Amino acid sequence: MCRNIKTLFNFEPPATELEIRDASLQFVRKLSGFSVPSKANEAAFERAVAEVAASARVLMASLVTNAEPRNREVEAEKARVRSAIRFGSPE
Repeated sequence: MCRNIKTLFNFEPPATELEIRDASLQFVRKLSGFSVPSKANEAAFERAVAEVAASARVLMASLVTNAEPRNREVEAEKARVRSAIRFGSPE
């Protein structure tokens, strides 16, 4: 479930609101154990996603680094290579 949470800090261009929300959603899903909450828990679930996303934005705005921003395409290619090594190349 949480494998979909990606590093969002220090990329050019910066993480989008959608990426932050998606990571927050995955985090709340993992904590709650719900992929989709019941109607009774829906408001609490959505509030938690919004609060985690807000905290993530504050965190990323507060972090500092001297490293050069990473390139999304280069990082995606590295992930594909790691996956091919781990699971074998698709035929």
